[in-house]
Amino acid sequence: MTDPTFRKRVDLDTLFYEFPAEGVAVLTLNRPDFGNGVVPELVSDLQSAFDDLENDRDIRALVLTGAGKVFCAGADLKAMQAYLRDVQPVTHEPFNARVLYPVTQRVAASRLPIVAAINGGATAGGLDFAMACDIRIASTKAKLGETYVKLGLPPGNGGAYFLPRLVGSGMAAELFLTGDVVDAARALEIGLVNRVVEPEQLIDEAVALAARIATRPWRAVEATKQALRASWGQDLQTAITSGYWAVAALQYSDDIREGVAAAIEKRVPRYNRPAQP
Repeated sequence: MTDPTFRKRVDLDTLFYEFPAEGVAVLTLNRPDFGNGVVPELVSDLQSAFDDLENDRDIRALVLTGAGKVFCAGADLKAMQAYLRDVQPVTHEPFNARVLYPVTQRVAASRLPIVAAINGGATAGGLDFAMACDIRIASTKAKLGETYVKLGLPPGNGGAYFLPRLVGSGMAAELFLTGDVVDAARALEIGLVNRVVEPEQLIDEAVALAARIATRPWRAVEATKQALRASWGQDLQTAITSGYWAVAALQYSDDIREGVAAAIEKRVPRYNRPAQP
């Protein structure tokens, strides 16, 4: 196991990631002067970061956050304006759409449980990124909104899929159709975020949660994330059947024997770590 103390921060053009605890990486969107707005270069860097982190079997949980005062404002509006003026009339392609959608899908499908540490504004595609994560912790300064309609657009980047499943169809309709932005307390009240903490506690809280997840047996963690995601599109019988075969498969792992023994002996379990490919 690599000691996180000796792992160097990795810097790309639009983001960086670092390793504050065993098994945990914190990935920070780093375009603070542009609200961490999404441009194709950020998408490319996100793909590269996921290639690295998902292939590193020492990493078992991830925190996603933004540099500066904003988590992610969605599209970089100045870049979007230039695109609509100069490129879209030629290509007839919407700004960012084809490059961005695979990243949202990757966040949702990643083997890594992902905690969104929402430090500030998370709007439109930025909120969609946060909703694609498995867990959301918000700073008291966070502001969240599906603001597409204010730009003359319907929801994109998976928002119409995620939001009704998190807050219910009626509340999702209200947020989408008005484009209203809610504060962290309201986001917690409607179930959009898991918890709200003071700004100076946000990253520590997110890292502590991710580190706790990283101590769990990795096969069970991955299977649990997959089961939760799959259940959104399944009926009860299909979910139970899928769960049966996942449980049956993991009964052959050393993890279950260690977990049962540790529970009986009232000690901390010592699970095997995944081997590097």
